[in-house]
Amino acid sequence: MLQNKIYQNFILEIFKTFFVILFGLSVIALTVRAVAFLELIVDNGYPVSTYFTFSLLNLFGIIPKFIPLSFLLSLTLFILRHIRDSELIILWTSGVKKITVVNLFLVISFIIFIFYLILTTLLTPLALNKSRQLLSQEQINSFLPTVRTQQFNDSYRGFTFVVGKKIKNEFEDIFLNDKGNNLKNLSSNISSVNNTTIVAENGIFENKKLFLFNGQIISTKETETENEIFKFEQLSIDLGDLSTTTIKKPKLQETSTLKLLSCFSKEKSIMDICNEETKKEILPTLNRRIILPLYIPVLSLICSLLLIKTKKNIFKEIAIFLLGFSLLIGIEIIVRYTGLNNIMKIGFMFIPFILIILTYIFLIYKFSKETITK
Repeated sequence: MLQNKIYQNFILEIFKTFFVILFGLSVIALTVRAVAFLELIVDNGYPVSTYFTFSLLNLFGIIPKFIPLSFLLSLTLFILRHIRDSELIILWTSGVKKITVVNLFLVISFIIFIFYLILTTLLTPLALNKSRQLLSQEQINSFLPTVRTQQFNDSYRGFTFVVGKKIKNEFEDIFLNDKGNNLKNLSSNISSVNNTTIVAENGIFENKKLFLFNGQIISTKETETENEIFKFEQLSIDLGDLSTTTIKKPKLQETSTLKLLSCFSKEKSIMDICNEETKKEILPTLNRRIILPLYIPVLSLICSLLLIKTKKNIFKEIAIFLLGFSLLIGIEIIVRYTGLNNIMKIGFMFIPFILIILTYIFLIYKFSKETITK
């Protein structure tokens, strides 16, 4: 009963440290990334609510990146703390075998593995896909944040604008150029216009509409060399349907795991992303989601090497942590090339199983030698 209580405390302590480190690293990374996301408001005119929702959904894309490192740190700190406090020595002297504690670490690692796998295969692609849909469904909130005095702005697809002066929602010396046929209805022949330029003395933006005063419209047709010019005293332009240059089509990391797996089945229902060239990128994405979590148990066994009794503890601690950290860097490099090289692909899939078996056998051997020595 006492041992079970101790094991429960060990599990709770490791999980607590793990989630604290994971949360801290993820929040720091999200804060840095959220600064880059400010362009959604400043350059593309999305509402603040969309910015915060998009940033929070991207947290699901950040968390999996820090799970291996967080687990390595949490388990290393746990073992070192209890070794220095002599708590583990009390366990050994009370008859608890070291391999039993190693097995406990393995159980914890498999729980983390399941948590990691659920995130990478289900929750993260779903959340990232929702964030991308959010940008594609959300219309322009305000034209004003994107307007800067005497600076060309091309935040909207095929639409460029610049103003000489800006005071709140009022502009002076306005220049608009449309190559995306957003303003083709301003021409007498809307079927052939591919370039519209508007110059105006001043204007006002209200309710997603731009009201221009005292200017002219210059329309260029595809089939004619001469320009069509219209002068106006007042002109109203609806900017609510402008499309931003923000990428709205889901990327591979935002595509569901089942859809990516279907690219390697006989019946390919999504041929647009299942070409041979794209498969070279799909395979690393799937390996990152499915195979990479298998390295979590490997990390638990590497950390368990700290339980081996040696004289030079300081150098051993640094060496073992660097071994685990080097493994993380190595697999991160290898996974990127699994879609290009078959040896890399096969090796990446089987290495975790080989390392688990070899490291576990090595630990049993080392612990048995300590028992014989005693």
